[in-house]
Amino acid sequence: GTHSMKYFYTAVSGDIDFPEFTVVGLVDDGQFVYFDSNTMKAVPKTEWIEKNMKADYWDTEAQNSIGSHQAFRNNIQVAKDRFNQSTGVHVFQKMYGCTWDEETGDVDGFDDFGYDGEDFITLGLKNLRYITTKQEALITQANWNKNKAFLEGKKQYRTQICIEWLKKYLQYGERTLKRQVSPQVSLLQKDSSSPVTCHATGFYPSGVTISWMKNGQDHHEDVELGELVPNEDGTFQKSSTLRVTPDEWKKNQYSCVVEHQGETKEEKEIRTN
Repeated sequence: GTHSMKYFYTAVSGDIDFPEFTVVGLVDDGQFVYFDSNTMKAVPKTEWIEKNMKADYWDTEAQNSIGSHQAFRNNIQVAKDRFNQSTGVHVFQKMYGCTWDEETGDVDGFDDFGYDGEDFITLGLKNLRYITTKQEALITQANWNKNKAFLEGKKQYRTQICIEWLKKYLQYGERTLKRQVSPQVSLLQKDSSSPVTCHATGFYPSGVTISWMKNGQDHHEDVELGELVPNEDGTFQKSSTLRVTPDEWKKNQYSCVVEHQGETKEEKEIRTN
């Protein structure tokens, strides 16, 4: 399968009860490290990282994050200026990392920036060019794309360094990261006129497909797929919601199909409390 390591940086400015800067590191969509500017400490979020990493690792992670905090404080100011904003709550984010396909050995990487919930600028690793559709990011794009050493560094991290760390982490956390847990699937509904939600929870790894059938045929209308959400125990949950009238539900045979790691579960009955 494909494995990934991702880091999420989030900087906020304005009157908000949230740390000014946070870093979350994930392997295969599960958190393993966390830092925020309130504590100025990097802390382990899984047993396998805690067991295998010594104090100097945590110090380095913290120092890197403190450096990024300063940079992002600056980034958010620059973005506010470019978007002509002086007040209000603003969010500047970065998501970077790599993916590695265990079977083929293929690697890929990303470096995506967002501002106030919208794409700001993103790295196209294949052509080694930053891409943007935002007027306000054009200066950044021009500066980054003409800096060959900067681009090469981005490529080297994503295709080599990041991959080496990912493989190391996969080894450390093998028992946890290579486990397979099947989802529990249930159909839920508040009352007979509400939408029907197909809820899959407790599964690992995170890859899952949720689809609907109507009288044995694939059904895509009035379906809204939810986001992948982590559970406390490191497993995941996801849901898909179908808008359907009570009459339609009675007259037809609807079912929800959940596929996970080659295993399929089908659910037809709404669970009543």
